[in-house]
Amino acid sequence: MSALEHRLALLDAELAAVPGVLVAFSGGVDSGVVLAAAVRALGAGRVVAATAVSPSLPATEQVAARAFARSLGVRHEQPRTDELSRPGYVANAGDRCAFCKSELVDVLTPLAAELGIVDVVTGTNADDLRAGFRPGIRAAAERGAWAPLARAGMTKDDVRAAARRWGLPLADKPAAACLASRIAYGVPVSAAGLARVDAAEAALRAALTEAGHPVRDLRVRDMGDDVARVEVDAVLVPVVDAELLAAVTGFARVELDPRGFRSGAMNELLPDPVRYR
Repeated sequence: MSALEHRLALLDAELAAVPGVLVAFSGGVDSGVVLAAAVRALGAGRVVAATAVSPSLPATEQVAARAFARSLGVRHEQPRTDELSRPGYVANAGDRCAFCKSELVDVLTPLAAELGIVDVVTGTNADDLRAGFRPGIRAAAERGAWAPLARAGMTKDDVRAAARRWGLPLADKPAAACLASRIAYGVPVSAAGLARVDAAEAALRAALTEAGHPVRDLRVRDMGDDVARVEVDAVLVPVVDAELLAAVTGFARVELDPRGFRSGAMNELLPDPVRYR
């Protein structure tokens, strides 16, 4: 048995041990694999996918999540969450994700109870636990949600390998963090600010594709003071000129990050990240 097969067996055992699960399904590959694994372990009738709808979720992610859940034959709930009602989320300090996950689990737990489900599970993987900066993970765990992938020791590479093995359409889907991750810490989060970065990313992606430069990873970061910083795949940095950057509207100034896309780039700007671990 390979290491991947061993971890998949552990994942199956973790999920098969409960009567049913409600999966916090963001539309990404991690929670998508949890959802598929739950169906394999329990059957579609004992699994519910829940995709939280709020201003922090890109519209395209909501559509894709709905289609994926339908392909697995599971019930798909789309409850509204209101992160913006939480002052700690709006303040956007280094612990912003803790308030977001608290809101998520506080909404999903009673929803699960209404459906007769005890277990709420997330897509946190083993690499996430080792990353060292995940205040949201702790907040979710404190509220009783648990992470089958992490318990089984499955890394991000394992997750993608499992998705390919099972023929899941999101196997190679790029990471798609919530829109609030585009806003620099200390810059207050608002519905208008989230919509601005969502629209800017969609416009720039379309412009790059039309110019013959399809992009995998793209972020428009709101740096405050009406400044946007654009991150694209490193290989595309040389081709992103002023004409392409003009697709990003709504900001007084738009800059290209010469280092290219980096997951968690905003964390680099925190003066004391250890405080929030």
